[in-house]
Amino acid sequence: MAVEVRDLDESSVRAWEFYVAGHQDGTLFHTLLWRDAVREAFGHRSCYLTAWRGGACVGVFPLMQVSSCLAGTILVSVPYAVYGGTLADDPEAHAALLDRARQLAARLKAQWIDIRSVASQWPELPVVRRYVTFRKRLPRDVDRVMSSLPRKARAAARQAREVYHLEASFDDSHLGTVWSLYSRSMRRLASPNYPLKFFRYLVEHTPAVGSGTGTNGEDSRPGHMVQLIRHGCRPIAGLVSFVYRGTLMPYFSGCDDGFERTHPNNFLYLTAMERGVEAGCQAFDFGRSRVDNAGACNFKRFQGFEPTPLHYQYYVPDGGRAPNLHPGNARLSLARRVWPRLPLAVTRPLGSWLARSIPG
Repeated sequence: MAVEVRDLDESSVRAWEFYVAGHQDGTLFHTLLWRDAVREAFGHRSCYLTAWRGGACVGVFPLMQVSSCLAGTILVSVPYAVYGGTLADDPEAHAALLDRARQLAARLKAQWIDIRSVASQWPELPVVRRYVTFRKRLPRDVDRVMSSLPRKARAAARQAREVYHLEASFDDSHLGTVWSLYSRSMRRLASPNYPLKFFRYLVEHTPAVGSGTGTNGEDSRPGHMVQLIRHGCRPIAGLVSFVYRGTLMPYFSGCDDGFERTHPNNFLYLTAMERGVEAGCQAFDFGRSRVDNAGACNFKRFQGFEPTPLHYQYYVPDGGRAPNLHPGNARLSLARRVWPRLPLAVTRPLGSWLARSIPG
């Protein structure tokens, strides 16, 4: 039977969630939770597409319309996400979803469609080879997490715990403190921070992992962990992670660079993995890094992760142009030099506003 593509509506919401949860490549970023958080925090319009054959859903394509003051109208699958693109039963469903997305781009006069697929999905579309991801299995026993790290990373994490006596705690009440550390780190890195409202929505609409009353790592519903590292009474690092289908993914973190000698980042990710194993997680996804970001890539390798190339793709309609919004853009070099010198009272609200035009 022929494939029919429809816009997502209230009558097909359950079918969407069921399909994503059951598809082997479904991610947190394909869920409607992510859509709702992006709409609430950034105001972007969703253009989610479903593919049907007979009465069965055979594919989904999460797309959001971003009206960027830097790039015009663009369609992104999915904004502020590591992964995206179509999930489908077969090539016919993939092709039908792309055809409808092309029609949508023409109607909206979009400059391009940004498709954040793990593997290339359409041979006719260009592939962006700018990003890699890092992922590995977790030990089954929490006592083996430390020993699973490479020798130097293990030594740094042990020193953080036994010499500098860093302590980790997990509680949603830490969210504001973690966001403050994160926004400070983003200023140092000359990047705009996402608004606290975005993270608060995601935390408030998912259960805490390993809380005893919340979810565990094996649940199919998304969960979260809010984590704070202290040196004495002082917060020096923090992390918010999400869990989906047994995989723990750190999403945003921050660190007080004045305490680097205590190895807070090594301890941060060690204790996140330990908590994840306690909660039943089987894998740890360190997210993506740009291939030209040697610092981030090397740190993840240092923790025992090897890079896997991501095959993002894009489509440029007639009259459109592929925007260059990544940090290596020479046109943004002056802004990146100035950003770390601005006060947090400026970078925090301005970064949240700019993030609406730079969808991650």
